[in-house]
Amino acid sequence: MVRDVFSETQLSNLLGSLGVGHVRYPTAGSSSMSEAQPFYVNSPYGIVFAHNGNLTNARELRTFLDKVAHRHINTDSDSELLLNILADNLQKTGKFRVNEEDIFTAIKDLYKQCRGGYACVAMIAGFGIIGFRDPHGIRPLILGRRLTEIGYDYMFASESVVLEALGFTDFEDVKPGEAVIITRQQISRRRLVVEDVLAPCIFEYVYFARQDSIIDGISVYKARLAMGEALADQVIKDLGDKNDIDVVIPVPDTSRAAALQCSRKLNIVYREGFNKNRYVGRTFIMPGQQVRRKNVRRKLNAMALEFHGKNVLLVDDSIVRGTTSKEIIQMAREAGAKKVYFASCAPPIRYPNVYGIDMPTRNELVAHGRDEDEIAEEIGADKVIYEDLNDLIESVRQFNPTIKTFDTSVFDKCYVTKDYWIA
Repeated sequence: MVRDVFSETQLSNLLGSLGVGHVRYPTAGSSSMSEAQPFYVNSPYGIVFAHNGNLTNARELRTFLDKVAHRHINTDSDSELLLNILADNLQKTGKFRVNEEDIFTAIKDLYKQCRGGYACVAMIAGFGIIGFRDPHGIRPLILGRRLTEIGYDYMFASESVVLEALGFTDFEDVKPGEAVIITRQQISRRRLVVEDVLAPCIFEYVYFARQDSIIDGISVYKARLAMGEALADQVIKDLGDKNDIDVVIPVPDTSRAAALQCSRKLNIVYREGFNKNRYVGRTFIMPGQQVRRKNVRRKLNAMALEFHGKNVLLVDDSIVRGTTSKEIIQMAREAGAKKVYFASCAPPIRYPNVYGIDMPTRNELVAHGRDEDEIAEEIGADKVIYEDLNDLIESVRQFNPTIKTFDTSVFDKCYVTKDYWIA
């Protein structure tokens, strides 16, 4: 955890007016010390680089860097590939010092070379900070500024809540295919690729982003409330409006808003049935099924008072491997639940995410190759209720109708970069 690594003392000893930080595990390669971001290359100009996302043509880029550009790659991280593509493009200028125009040209060439989802920040020693986002805007990137006594501070982040917490008042999304260069003298920004449509990852709104974030003009919290309403409609379709549900209980924390709105529309009482241990991290990213299963028990405790003798509708943001869902359903039954219905704010996840969310291979996904009855049997539920994909899309899109499409590839196998196929 960040709080365990960076102390106030360490941070106060950092010198300078520019910086790049990265606080997330890699989605390609391994979570080893050697692959911790940011990455750095000395040649040319001294470039520090960090990124969120995943490249879909990493193999061919690695071959190009080795055989054509003659740049040595030390890890399996695609972040290092992105850094070296940028460095190679800048080196082609042959200049002792680069300017903004050179950097825009280098990033424009990078867009032609690198495919996938990526939001990137870089620092060129003595020059400034750069931020750019993939041509489809799959991964989020937000730019903010705050007024100080001597001018403005600027900052890039993946979510608006980071900027708000640090006193940044003006913030906006970096557009797809846009690059922003910040120096001591000025801020320059340019759309380098404009023909591609914005297609943000819908899973950010379902699960990944914090609910008080605003991404691409859409409040994550409002989107989750809308998901809950749509889920209530699906419950009525599947179980009828005169169903036997006694109580709606969320699986904390990401599904609370949706569960609350779902219970309100169903006119069924909402209760908190699980108490959460705040000292256990997200089980979603923990390695190995045994570890995840064990940590679900450490993370959540079912309160028998809310389960005993009742037919329960459990609401979660999604069902991925099914490991966590199975354990939670078992805990509900042990607490005395008569029936356990399990509702997901997301449709069945049947395909892997290739754009930077660390999801397992499709054979590990509980919905792959199974229908809803088989999934319910696998995780031990009396019935599984999934939100319809069109309803999910509309739950998010209604708050920014200018967004015509989202990356929904984990549900429908439609990869927006059109360079990834699954047989």
